[in-house]
Amino acid sequence: QVQLVESGGGLVQAGGSLRLSCAASGSISSINIMGWYRQVPGNQRELVATITGGGNTDYADSVKDRFTISRDNAKKSVYLQKNSLKPEDTGVYNCKMNIVQLSAFFEIGYWGQGTQVTVSS
Repeated sequence: QVQLVESGGGLVQAGGSLRLSCAASGSISSINIMGWYRQVPGNQRELVATITGGGNTDYADSVKDRFTISRDNAKKSVYLQKNSLKPEDTGVYNCKMNIVQLSAFFEIGYWGQGTQVTVSS
């Protein structure tokens, strides 16, 4: 079984910073693309940032130059450094990893439980 556990959310004032972490555990052979998504009540979940196994990154236009995604393959972890936070960055942030389990031949997308980020004006 695979589990993703997130941490690092909280309440911060506009202009502040937060660092989100997400660690995977379980019977894992390899992890391909990792990403962070955001959901606001009443809206669809939206992509914030992704990082491939080779380290290529992609960002939503709204967070470019403010957020940085990174990964530590040895720790099976992905991080999201969030700077210059704005009230519109508020939401529940979920990590997602495409994981190949031991003795498996295909990847499955796993989600973390979500961590709340609230940015006050």
